[in-house]
Amino acid sequence: MKIETTDYQIAPLLEQKKTIDIIRQAEAQLAELAGRPITLIAYSKTEGEDDL
Repeated sequence: MKIETTDYQIAPLLEQKKTIDIIRQAEAQLAELAGRPITLIAYSKTEGEDDL
């Protein structure tokens, strides 16, 4: 899958341990339900863009 947009960028979460922990927990729970690995990708709205 290829997603191209200028409205969003990968969310900068390097120093947000609690946020990353929540995402990892959600991935684990979803993987258990789906029966296969799940990866969640965090995006943030690009600054200066109008709301959709």
